[in-house]
Amino acid sequence: MAINFKTKKFNELTIHELYQILQLRSEVFVVEQNCVFQDMDYKDQIALHVLGIYNDKIIAYTRLFKPNDYYEFASIGRVVIDANYRDRKWGNDLVQFSIKEIKNHFGVSQITIGAQLYLQNFYEKQGFVRTSDIYLEDDIEHIKMKIL
Repeated sequence: MAINFKTKKFNELTIHELYQILQLRSEVFVVEQNCVFQDMDYKDQIALHVLGIYNDKIIAYTRLFKPNDYYEFASIGRVVIDANYRDRKWGNDLVQFSIKEIKNHFGVSQITIGAQLYLQNFYEKQGFVRTSDIYLEDDIEHIKMKIL
């Protein structure tokens, strides 16, 4: 069985979907990475949400921003895969689907991300190039990367 991707605006998300998204983000970004931060940042309301669904459960997610909503260029954020499914390599599919959705919805191909440093090689394989020195965000090393 394959993963199925959907893109929704915030007001199109069901309560059940929103709960699953917030639970997944909290599980990975707060608990797994041992990083206490406020995940709900009032940016979800303006983002497009990419849901990766497998067996009726959201197990993968990104949020997409049009240019100037977050960065100068369009951006992908909160990239997350449930730990139980990372061995299936669906992260590649998730990022590639997100790139296509930015082109489809916003009509642009320039994309910026703030990537955790340890994921630099993963994002380079997706077509991103590093554009910054290392910086700390919530005490985790990050770098800026772009697709031009």
